[in-house]
Amino acid sequence: MLATANGPASAEGFAGEKADFLFVQTAREMSFADGTLTLKNVSPVTLFFTDRPERIAGNMSTEKFIPFWSEGKDSFLSDPPNADLSILQDGVLKQVVVVLKDPAYDGQDLTYQVTVIDGDIPASARDVSVFIDVIGMPLTPLSVAGVDRRAFRRAVY
Repeated sequence: MLATANGPASAEGFAGEKADFLFVQTAREMSFADGTLTLKNVSPVTLFFTDRPERIAGNMSTEKFIPFWSEGKDSFLSDPPNADLSILQDGVLKQVVVVLKDPAYDGQDLTYQVTVIDGDIPASARDVSVFIDVIGMPLTPLSVAGVDRRAFRRAVY
């Protein structure tokens, strides 16, 4: 069964439960210098999803993702997330594991301060995806990013 909602949906049936949400951001290009990763022409939409058993998927605006970063006691601000930087370069997939900090978004480009855990980030590349590690959150449609700050599309399977 697939249930979808535009905007906030009823929290009925989810009260008190938590889910681990993962996020995906994509960009046409990227650059990296002095610990700063810039996702150029980043998608205005950040995808989110959970693993089984919840199976929740949806999207939120990238602009709304930034203030969400620092929300809650277990926020990304207090515990910076690991991420997989996936780069498709000349038909070859290159993956780099990083820690993301201090996001900044200007409506077109998204920057992070990064610490490389595994791999080497090229100075520039095209066709980039960033898979951001989990953050535990209450399992309610209203809690995914804050009801007063976003519009998103959500699906529960």
